[in-house]
Amino acid sequence: MHSAHDDTGVRTIAASRIVTPQGVLEPGWIRLSGASIAELGSGTPPASTDPGAGPADITDLGAGWLVPGFVDIHCHGGGGGSFTGVELDQAEAALAAHRAHGTTTMLASLVSAPLADLTKQISALRELVEDGRLDGIHLEGPFLSAARCGAHDPAVLRAPDQQSVRKLLTAGRGAVRMVTLAPELDGSVEAVRELADADVIAAIGHTDAVREDIVPAVEAGATVATHLFNGMRPLHHREPGPVGTLLADERVTVELICDFVHLHPTVAGLAARHAGAGRTVLVTDAISATDAGDGTYELGKLPVTVSGGEARLADGSLAGSTLTMDTALRNLVTGCGLSVPEAVAAAATRPAELLGAGDRVGALRPGLAADLVFLDEELTLRHVMKDGSWVS
Repeated sequence: MHSAHDDTGVRTIAASRIVTPQGVLEPGWIRLSGASIAELGSGTPPASTDPGAGPADITDLGAGWLVPGFVDIHCHGGGGGSFTGVELDQAEAALAAHRAHGTTTMLASLVSAPLADLTKQISALRELVEDGRLDGIHLEGPFLSAARCGAHDPAVLRAPDQQSVRKLLTAGRGAVRMVTLAPELDGSVEAVRELADADVIAAIGHTDAVREDIVPAVEAGATVATHLFNGMRPLHHREPGPVGTLLADERVTVELICDFVHLHPTVAGLAARHAGAGRTVLVTDAISATDAGDGTYELGKLPVTVSGGEARLADGSLAGSTLTMDTALRNLVTGCGLSVPEAVAAAATRPAELLGAGDRVGALRPGLAADLVFLDEELTLRHVMKDGSWVS
């Protein structure tokens, strides 16, 4: 790993494979100017036109894959830190832990809590959104089904009445980017419409809904399935429920927790292949235990035991994950048989587009941020760059 330092000026990075929206450059080079990508191409890097640049300004990473920095739209914490507190050092710890694994753009996910607590948490995290360290906040709850609450405290769940939705959005002042809700709850279709009108992603999850509940929510503007299969009524051949209805709808992007604990590789592969590169998003759903070892942690107010990397509540139900995006990408390729470019679309390009940030991040093309991840031939992460600077 390169030591972190401030990189400015024009530099060129070469690698045996570079994944771009147009295809894989084998070999390829990418020229950076400050914090942005200036140009890229295949073959050996041409001589720089910058009068101050010499051969030392070319870094050849060798055999492996140079891909865009990852975009995680569903993450609760990491590195011992959680986004659910109001202490910003906890959020900083989580950001640093995931950045070391290649996540250069992230939404902070909050779990169900009383509205007063959520507004405090939103207000605290808003500072990190306003200064660009976080790309927004995801509210996973409290508008969820008690029947499929998973690791959410059923005592704090509620229907999405207009006043509650507005209160949370107002607290965010534009920082709340996504809200997960159960479409069978009273007021959910109106809530989806309100979120869509406010340019907030309405996601469907933690739901016991049948198809008849889901279709109106999608018609109203819901565009994401929160961790498909997990926290929802299962697929049944006579009642497609959330899984079948959302997977079949071309308007909906599906999140997959590809840790092979939440989903069997066969199931993850089936969903990713059906949804395709334009509708599949890898997420971690990671909690504070990520990169912090086994032990006892908290998710919201609920105690979570992590053993062998698996996070569970006392009743045995899964409580988020200890997944990182580099592992999710590798699993999708090695365990599910998708190609590296398909996995890159799911880990970076599609989630960036979903956030409306596709003109800034999520792909390797001129004008976008110099957010890079280099993976070796085995798809193990070796280097991370954020805004043109190597992350140590």
